[in-house]
Amino acid sequence: MKMDKTTTRSTLSEAVFKNVGLSRNESANLVDSVFNEILVSLIQGNDVKISSFGTFVVRRKKERIGRNPKTGEEVPITARSVVTFRASNVLKSKVFAKNKIKNTE
Repeated sequence: MKMDKTTTRSTLSEAVFKNVGLSRNESANLVDSVFNEILVSLIQGNDVKISSFGTFVVRRKKERIGRNPKTGEEVPITARSVVTFRASNVLKSKVFAKNKIKNTE
């Protein structure tokens, strides 16, 4: 059974508000500050590692030739940077354990 609930910035702010004791505004500012620091690091081309969670990695892709799937026409794809996320083994094992429990119920 899949739950269709998405965690949002406001969900995280509310969790900080309830668990840390900051005001709602302070909680929202704290969450925004964390995301801003992650963003600045990624823009600078740095990887961001969050212990026991995972790593955001900036990958630089070279220019290459792609193909339009409808027409088969070759088109150039420009060089660009992309962000990928690699989950830590701790995160993977926790998600796996939780899903294993759900699937046996």
